[in-house]
Amino acid sequence: MSDTIQSPTDLEGAVRDRYANASKQREAALCCPIDYDPRYLEAIPKEVIDRDYGCGDPSSHLRPGETVLDLGSGGGKICFIASQVVGPEGRVIGVDFGRDMLALARGAKGRVAERIGYDNVEFRRGRIQDLRLDLDRLDRETASRNLSGADGYLELQALADRLRAEQPLVADNSVDVVVSNCVLNLVRPEEKTALFREMFRVVKLGGRVVISDIVSDEDIPDHLAADPNLFAGFVSGAFREDAFLKAFGEAGFYGIEILKRDEKP
Repeated sequence: MSDTIQSPTDLEGAVRDRYANASKQREAALCCPIDYDPRYLEAIPKEVIDRDYGCGDPSSHLRPGETVLDLGSGGGKICFIASQVVGPEGRVIGVDFGRDMLALARGAKGRVAERIGYDNVEFRRGRIQDLRLDLDRLDRETASRNLSGADGYLELQALADRLRAEQPLVADNSVDVVVSNCVLNLVRPEEKTALFREMFRVVKLGGRVVISDIVSDEDIPDHLAADPNLFAGFVSGAFREDAFLKAFGEAGFYGIEILKRDEKP
């Protein structure tokens, strides 16, 4: 009997569905225990902390006054920590493509701002491998159009290209630091090169990226890489460690450094 290979759409749909559910109730299987600075947790609503899924703390490497972009911001925990680290002179942008996770983060935003005394966080809807396309704006632009059939598909493609060019979700050379907490592995393999190019595009000259993610010491077998449950659970989309580091260099980054390495999650 041959294995059933899932399509790229199945993988992305599995991620979307799993995190939609995880935004409503905590899913322990998606979480690795991480110790965050308790000073920054006091201002964050409990529902955000309870539905946080990650494998590290890139926010511990930020500095006051910086503009930070969090890729795959989920419920917003890293963004809310980062907002306190960079302070009122800094700025934090969270990007996620899940409507439910964004609703959780946006719903907590006002309470965090009230507790810390300033509002320097915003959440935008997009795919982290395509940081030019604002999905909320695309929704608004298409709401009154009948985009059915092949002609509708082509019109949608043209509209998306125009939005990317004229009103990008994240502008070129606009952020000091790109962070991400265990999300890059959720990008489909064929789109990972675009992901690294996008990180390089948006970061300022002299800026940096600080990424927490899961890596492997050998290639993931095809039958596991194609499993939607394993892919959506941070497992089968893991980078091979040497390839992960190489991808940063190929995108244009230099001075690549492993800041912390855990043998086990």
